Amino acid sequence: MNKQRNYSKTGRITQGAAIAALYVALTMIVAPIAFGPVQFRISEALCVLPYFLPSAVPGVTIGCFLANLLCGAAPLDVVFGSLATLIGAVGSYYLGKKNKWLVCVPPILANTIIVPWVLRYAYGSTDLIPYAMVTVGIGEILAIGVLGNILLLALERSHRAVFAQ
Repeated sequence: MNKQRNYSKTGRITQGAAIAALYVALTMIVAPIAFGPVQFRISEALCVLPYFLPSAVPGVTIGCFLANLLCGAAPLDVVFGSLATLIGAVGSYYLGKKNKWLVCVPPILANTIIVPWVLRYAYGSTDLIPYAMVTVGIGEILAIGVLGNILLLALERSHRAVFAQ
């Protein structure tokens, strides 16, 4: 399903920028619950988009970077939170070529492993790392595993409808 049409370089940049802007907007709308040891970022559902568009990899990464920066996250969070998103998006792109149901796994794992360490060293969280992994992981499973899969199925269905005509 990973069939990006022959879009121009400008078109791919525009797609990535639109995805980044959407990620920032969705994060800022739910900012109070998008940060911290128990976090739920609706914008993380966009991490399934690399399945459809390679331009989504820089889109979600830049979106995460800007959302963290604009919402006042600690510098370590801006850097390593964005890195976790990049790792997850690249993994989604490559695993999505093999099986669409694996698309959600890399971002869930990357954030579940990296974000608790960010919480510890960037914010001084006293939660035990395994506990933080559970709380962050639950949020990621809900945002990416549930909302992301709903988005994936909806986009796949609409993609089929458009190209069936």
